[in-house]
Parts: sequence; structure tokens; C-alpha cells
Amino acid sequence: MTTDQYVLILGASSGFGRAAARALAADGFNIIGVHLDRAAGLEAVEELKTELAGHGVRTLFYNVNAADPDRRADVIAAIKEEFAQHPGATLRLMLHSLAFGTLKPFIAEAPGDAINQKNLDMTLDVMANSLIYYTQDVVRNGLMAAGGRIVGLTSAGATRVLPMYGAVSAAKAAMESYFRQLALELAPYNITANSIRAGVTHTPALSKIPGSDVIMNNALMRNPYHRLTTPEDIANVLRLLVKPEAQWINGEVLGVDGGEDAIDLTWYKP
Repeated sequence: MTTDQYVLILGASSGFGRAAARALAADGFNIIGVHLDRAAGLEAVEELKTELAGHGVRTLFYNVNAADPDRRADVIAAIKEEFAQHPGATLRLMLHSLAFGTLKPFIAEAPGDAINQKNLDMTLDVMANSLIYYTQDVVRNGLMAAGGRIVGLTSAGATRVLPMYGAVSAAKAAMESYFRQLALELAPYNITANSIRAGVTHTPALSKIPGSDVIMNNALMRNPYHRLTTPEDIANVLRLLVKPEAQWINGEVLGVDGGEDAIDLTWYKP
């Protein structure tokens, strides 16, 4: 049975966003998904929409560049129209799960091999700054009532370095900082803001990072459970965060990794 509670997922077609949509639809939340897929990926999106509709919830999906200001305005306008047709409708959660950035080193002998201003600006804009712009639009337009949740996905890469990961690392660090500021500024609206630091997860985004197989093997050794984090692990935490009892969790970087980040690999002996 549908309710007046909606979830807006930025990056809804795969990985964490897809798992969140499935879990929250099963709990009765209507799903608004923003994604960017070419023809090859649209079949999977249609399958997801069919699955979600099977829970009796409303689904609205927009295949657009979420970081484009005009497309963002279109999405916000569409949500306002949807809510106008369903009095009492509100966003319970906005999940930022956009993963699109440039993987290049800062320093390279050939200028074309190093990151440039366009690459850096795009990475920060998509993976960090867009969080602020969407939050501003959601709050200004009254789309999220008291008790709402703003959540984003960060990673251990916010505080660690990997070859060619510099721009994405900077974006994750910026996101964590943004969430601390949002926790302060959204408190008068009774809206919480938190980031989730997921453990190493085999997602399409991870597979694009050079050496991702080494990263995954490292995590398998270090994690106390000797398995990778799954998108469903993160979705289960989101199911908890939307509950009223989670209201006092605010401004946090929530580690959801089975203890992976706490273990020193130099100590572990397989």
C-alpha cells in the first residue's frame, strides 16, 4: 500500500542506489530515482521499476544528468507536481549516491595524462557540490518535512590516497565536510544529515578504479568477516536511519563495513 512518504535517490540505477530503492520500496516508500544510463542500461532500469511497482509503491524515474542545473530544476519541478497531486506527500529521505569522476594523477610528465581543471571541477561538482544544490532545492521548496533525512555515500578514500584517486578522494572529503555543515544548518528544520562510509563494495564504480582487484583482496583479508560489504548492507542501514528513533544521529560519518576499517592489515596474518 502506498503512503505519502517518498525517497529521492540520486544515482538510483545501480550499486548502492539500486539496493536502497529495492529495500525502501519493500518498506512501503515511494521511489523517485535520478540516473544517467544509455540504452544498454535502460533494460535493467525497467526491470527495477517493475520490481518496485510490485510492492504497490509509486515510482518516478528520470534519466538525466543529475549534476546539470537545468535538469535538476526539471526534477525538482516534477517532484513538486507529483506532491501537488498527493496532498501530504513529503520526502523522508534524499540519498546522494552519484559516482562519476575523473581517475587521473595530479602529476604526470605529459600534460594530457594529468588531471586538468575541467576534470577536477566536474568530479567535485558531481560527487560533492551537487549534494548542496539538491539539498537547497529540496528545503527551499518545502519538499522535506520535519523528520527528513539527508544521506550521502562516502568511503575510506576520503582520508587515504590511491594512484589516480586524488580527485575522487577530494570529493569524498568535501562531502563529509558538507554533511557536518548541513547537520548544523538543517537542525532548525528537524532534518538530519549524515554520510555513510561504506566498506569496499564490488560496484560498477569500484570496477573503474585501476587496481580494484587489489583493493578488494586487501579488504577480504582485513575484514573480520572476510567478505566485502554489499549494497544491501548499506540499504539495511538506510532502513534504520529513516526510523523516528534515529533522529539523534546527526552530522556523523557512519562506518558500515563489518569492522573492516578498524583492522590494521600489517597485523593480520592469514
